[in-house]
Formats: sequence, C-alpha cells, structure tokens
Amino acid sequence: MINFVAFDLETTGIQPDTDAIVEIGAVKFIDGLPQPPFSALVNPQRKIPPDAIAVHGITDAEVADKPPVRDHMGPLAEYCGDLPMVAHNARFDFKFLEAAVKREKTKAPTGVLLDTHSLSKKVFPGLLNYRLETLTKHFEFPNTVFHRAYEDAEYCGRIFLRILETLERNHHSTSVASLLALSEMREMRLPQIAVQAEQLGLF
Repeated sequence: MINFVAFDLETTGIQPDTDAIVEIGAVKFIDGLPQPPFSALVNPQRKIPPDAIAVHGITDAEVADKPPVRDHMGPLAEYCGDLPMVAHNARFDFKFLEAAVKREKTKAPTGVLLDTHSLSKKVFPGLLNYRLETLTKHFEFPNTVFHRAYEDAEYCGRIFLRILETLERNHHSTSVASLLALSEMREMRLPQIAVQAEQLGLF
C-alpha cells in the first residue's frame, strides 16, 4: 500500500486566478495510518464573500490575524515532501495551490496529483453520486462536519484507502501510474520555483 498525503482547501470562491485560499488541511497516511495533520487558517488578504462563508463557515474575523498563503507553502511542502497528493475533485485544489505558488514564488510539494472522485467512479460504480459526503456515508465513516479542510482531507484519505484496498483485493495494480491511468488523468505536479536570496531574508 502506497504512502500518500490527502489534502483539501477552503477558498473565497471558485476562480484560482482571482480568489484565494482561506484554509489548508493535509493528512499524511503512512502504512495505511493517519499521521499528525497539517492544518492552517490562511489570511486571503481580501474579504470573504457571504456565499463562501455559507459553505465553509470561515469568517474574516477568524483569518484576520493569520499568516498569508506564502508563509504556509514552505511548511506544507516540507510536510508533504514527494508523496502523492490525493484530493477529491483534485484539479480544483491543485489549481489554487498552483496559482499561489506561481504568484508568491514559494516552495511546493513535489508529489503527483491523484483524484478520489474520478477513481471512486471507476472502483465503486453505481452510487447515486460521488460527492465526498455521499462516499463518507456510504462507507459509514464517523463524520462531524464537511467543508472544513482538515476534516475533508481525512475523509478523502480514508476513501483513498478503500480504493486501494478494493483494487488490491481484486488483484489490480495500485502503482501511481496505474491509478493515473484508471482515473484517466495526466500526470500533474505543482511547479517548482527556485527561492531567490531576497525571499530567504538574506538581503
């Protein structure tokens, strides 16, 4: 069974180029077991629209004294390393991290992106839908809240474990290449940008 990092973001909206991240959650799974998480509220440096607050419940007051995304990307990169990055509807979260890395010229995780949404459709056919909430209830995972980054990341990781277990039980490969082929995704990784000396505070 492969080791991986499940992650999720909460944002001010749905456009990576104009909206911003307000929360990052990531849970590393080693030998099938969740490790201490990475969880951070992020100051988006703009107002959070009411329709976004209605989804995740994060208010301007909660993030007012939090660091901006550029201060979180280095620690996130260190936490994730080169492990596969797993998310539900992964392209959405990937695009926000990609936009942040390019805009802020920060470090980034180096692992390949995998998507539990597209994989679940192939591995568990016939469900009513493949929303995170639906899959969590289908597998009868204990759940508290949805649309908060850390909780959703852990749900995603547990769903990915079920995907791996099901594939292995049916004698299918669970290599990264096989998972990408099954999900019909091209290989996607975050850009790696060399950190300049002035960004390290040397000048």
